[in-house]
Amino acid sequence: MPIVTIQVTREGSGPGRNSITAEEKAALIAGTSQLLLDVLHKPLDATFVVIEEVETENWGWGGMPVRDFRERRSSKPS
Repeated sequence: MPIVTIQVTREGSGPGRNSITAEEKAALIAGTSQLLLDVLHKPLDATFVVIEEVETENWGWGGMPVRDFRERRSSKPS
């Protein structure tokens, strides 16, 4: 029985959103389950998909909190 964990940042998928929508979560679950059926022949009812939303302050990039990294990157001349 496969268990797949998908981590997404809690920034939403569009302007004004702070998380992904229930519809987007359902699509991730359906698509992931179908992929495991197609590739590993795992039945849909034997596949578990867990979606974890990670708060922005709980992840980093380039050795620093992501907000600091983005700020630094956006302030560099092109």
